Amino acid sequence: MIGRLFHLTLDAALVSTVLAGVRRSSGFTVETEKISDPTMRSVADKYLGFGETIFDMVQGTAVNSDYFKRDTRR
Repeated sequence: MIGRLFHLTLDAALVSTVLAGVRRSSGFTVETEKISDPTMRSVADKYLGFGETIFDMVQGTAVNSDYFKRDTRR
């Protein structure tokens, strides 16, 4: 039971991080304003904000790592 809960939590974090990457690379984002319930809108905003935080941490790690380099074709 705990393993399944951990797996679902990790999956949710990964989806949120991917959505943050999509927003950063393309500008497209989830329209949380269309969620009518203020509580659910707040939960969605916090969920997406969590993905932004994870994305920032991964990006910072990549920038400071010797294993990654900037693609000069852009």
